[in-house]
Amino acid sequence: MRYVAGIDGGQSSTTAVIVDEAGTVVGLGSAGPADHVDQAPGSTRCADACAAAVAAALARAGLPRQTQIEAVVAGISGYDEGFDGAVPTLPAGRFRFAHDLPIALAGAVATRPAVLLLSGTGSAAYGEDDLGSSVGMGGWGYLFGDEGSAYAIARDALAAAMRADDRGEQIALTQPALDFFAASGMRALASAALRGRISRARLASFAPLVHDAAAAGDGDGLRIVADAADALASLAARTITRLGRAGDAVAVVLAGGSFENAAFAALVGARLHAHAPHAEVLRPQYSAAIGAALLAFDDAGLARPPAVTG
Repeated sequence: MRYVAGIDGGQSSTTAVIVDEAGTVVGLGSAGPADHVDQAPGSTRCADACAAAVAAALARAGLPRQTQIEAVVAGISGYDEGFDGAVPTLPAGRFRFAHDLPIALAGAVATRPAVLLLSGTGSAAYGEDDLGSSVGMGGWGYLFGDEGSAYAIARDALAAAMRADDRGEQIALTQPALDFFAASGMRALASAALRGRISRARLASFAPLVHDAAAAGDGDGLRIVADAADALASLAARTITRLGRAGDAVAVVLAGGSFENAAFAALVGARLHAHAPHAEVLRPQYSAAIGAALLAFDDAGLARPPAVTG
C-alpha cells in the first residue's frame, strides 16, 4: 500500500493526515503552531510542528515512524517564496511547502470557479477559476490586516474595553476579558499582550466571548461582530470580482474556526449576498489537511481517489 500525507500548518495548531492510495485516511496527528510569523531565519518551529504532526499521524495509523510516504504537501499560514525556516525531516519521497489557502480550497470544493473565505486566527480569501487563474486577497497578517478574523474580533473588543477604561468606565466585555486573561486590570492585560506574554493564538481565543456578548444583545459586541462579517463578505466579493466572475454563480466556501459559530457564518453569508447576490455559500467538503493530501497525490503521480473516507 502506498501513502501520501497532507499538513495544515496554522497559527494556532498543525494537523497532518496520512491517506492511502485508495483514499482512506488511516492516521490523523496534531502538533503546535507552524506559521513562520515573527520567527528568525532558520527557525525550526515550522519543521518541528510538521514532523511531530506526521509522526503522530503515523502512530495513530499503527504504521512505523519511518514508513515511506510517496509525497507530502504542507500548507503553511503566511507561507511565501521567501520562507527561510528549516525544512522538516520526513520519510517522504517528495516534500513541498505551499500557502495554506490553495490547500484549503483543494479540500473544500471540487468545482471551479470557487472562492475560499478563511477566518481563523487570521483571515484571507483565495479564488480559482476554471481556466487555471487564481487570485489571493487579504492575508496581510495581524499587523496590517486580518480583518474579520478571530484575532481582529478579540483585538477590537479589548481595544473598546481599554478606551472605556480611559473614561473611567467598564463595558460589558471588560470583566470577561480580565477574567479570561487572569489580568488585574486593562493596563496589565495590554502590557502582557505587548510584551508577548499573551500569544496571538491566546488573544484570538477570546473571540467566542465577544460572539457571546453579541448574542446577548451587547452593543459593543454586536458592532464588532457586524464589522467583522462585513469585512469578510467584502473580501470574498472583491475576490470574485478580481477573478472576473462578478455576476456569475461562484461557490464561496466558509472555512476556519470562526465559522464554527453558526450565527456568525449565517451573518457573513447574508452580508455576502448583499455584495454578490449569485454567490453560493458552502461549507468545506474536506479539511485543509485533506486538501494538501489531494495535492500530494498529484505530486506523487498517483490518481486522486474519487472520494476520501475515514
